[in-house]
Amino acid sequence: MNELLYSPKIKPEHLARKAIVYLRQSSEKQVRQNLESQRLQYELAERIRSLGWQQIEVIHTDLGCSAAMGSASREGFERVLTSVALGEVGIVVSREVSRLSRTDKDWCRLVEVCQIFGTLIGDEQQVYDLSYLDDQLVLGIKGTLSAVELKVLRQRLQAGQESKARRGELFKRLPVGYAKDGSGKVVLHPDRRISEAIQLVFRKFRELWSVRQTFQWFRDHDVELPANPICGTRLVWKIPSQSLIGDILRDPFYAGAYVWGRRPMETLLVEGRLKKRQAAYRRPEECRVFIADHHVGYIDWVTYEENQRMMRRNSVTWQADESMSAIRAGQGLLVGLLRCGHCGRKLHVRYWGGTGTNARYLCKGDYDDGGQYCLGFGGAMVDRRISEELLQVISPLGVEASLKAIAELNSGEAAHRAALSSKHEQLEYEAKRAFEQYDLVDARNRLAAAELEYRWNEKLQEIDTVQRQLATLEEQQYSLSVEEEARILSMGENFAEVWQSEHCPTTLKKMIFRWCHRRNRRAHRSQQGNSALHDSLEGRCTHTAGNESSSLGDRNGDACGGIRDHPSDGHSARR
Repeated sequence: MNELLYSPKIKPEHLARKAIVYLRQSSEKQVRQNLESQRLQYELAERIRSLGWQQIEVIHTDLGCSAAMGSASREGFERVLTSVALGEVGIVVSREVSRLSRTDKDWCRLVEVCQIFGTLIGDEQQVYDLSYLDDQLVLGIKGTLSAVELKVLRQRLQAGQESKARRGELFKRLPVGYAKDGSGKVVLHPDRRISEAIQLVFRKFRELWSVRQTFQWFRDHDVELPANPICGTRLVWKIPSQSLIGDILRDPFYAGAYVWGRRPMETLLVEGRLKKRQAAYRRPEECRVFIADHHVGYIDWVTYEENQRMMRRNSVTWQADESMSAIRAGQGLLVGLLRCGHCGRKLHVRYWGGTGTNARYLCKGDYDDGGQYCLGFGGAMVDRRISEELLQVISPLGVEASLKAIAELNSGEAAHRAALSSKHEQLEYEAKRAFEQYDLVDARNRLAAAELEYRWNEKLQEIDTVQRQLATLEEQQYSLSVEEEARILSMGENFAEVWQSEHCPTTLKKMIFRWCHRRNRRAHRSQQGNSALHDSLEGRCTHTAGNESSSLGDRNGDACGGIRDHPSDGHSARR
């Protein structure tokens, strides 16, 4: 159509109907940056006008929409098909055939409806009449090439990406806390404040056992973390969100592993249309590329895996490790840890009694299918006997725990103070730099001098705020008296009394028991037979109550074998 001013294929009945100029670019980035391509597509309207059409409609609603398989529905393309099917269109024009379609399905729909209603198809070079066999063949070849071209380009790009990823060299953006040295090797960020902030996340998570509790600590203490900005490359410091904390803890990169292809794209059929979406996260070892010990990590791989198990405990649907299940506020000490000795199902807990706080463990068996409960028993005696066994093992360690508690209390808000100190040091550097810039500017250039002075004053105000926060921490720092330290030591020596006190929360008891159970299983896997905890808990703890026996053992690596209660407990086991 560059030099075409007349075509015998264009007939009066075509000119009597309107012409459609269809515009499309595949992404928002192309719309913003490839402006010359837009200009060339808009110019088609004038060329169509020179061929004799007076009524011309330009459809540009698909700018930024991909035409590939599984992409979102194209409103503009559907308008083209609708207008042609109504017999309103004499010609459909696009700069290239690939603008109209990148899939065989869409191309066949367009060609079929244009052939039925006698609509011409035009591109930059030619006008095609689908009543001619030669034009049908040419358009068929062009449509096939446009679909194949996209697949070839995608395959080339993906092959190049995967090849680079298998060498561990593909980085779209390094996670916060890492940088590249002069040779291109991934190293810890040279800024000590950034690296210490990332280390603080992992340290606090190990203390608090929960992503949400870790997030709340940072929020309550106004401790900032570095984050990658949406636009630009300079890190921004902000109070972290819960998702940011979770992303840091779940990223295997911080454990020194390189992973590629962790969330692959999948194509689904939704309401009759193909849609693409990212699949769920895969385990690092199951990804297409997994390179262990690729770079120095903030934590080792063993700690990373344990952190993942600790995070999965908050999911009530996770069944792999009962000792990591979520800790609730109910009175049942063994909730989520017991399995039926008959069928292997996980026992549920129900609370009964006048106050609704008495725990009862149940195995539903085939009750939901019209059968009976497999077993059920009151939890008071079982919890009491398990507590007795646990106290025999950990009571001798109470003094050591008390000494550690004293050290932690005396340390106070050490982590908070360290984070503020690092921030204060960084702000002092930025204030000096702002002053140097202000000092170098020509004083007569008031527009520049005023802005630089404002930036300098802003940094000084931030320094003053941090200094006040540090002073407040110093005032609030509390040191234990000799009497308080003696009281804590006494609590360690009389740990059994503290455990049985009504002021000891059940959630704390559950946390202690699960921690012991997890350490016990770890000792069992490493075959450390000299562990006292291993001897007492991993060996079958059998308690005789009347003629019935309650045994707590390890079933398939989980927490219990089979438990039956004594009839005197008021609830007999049912099979």
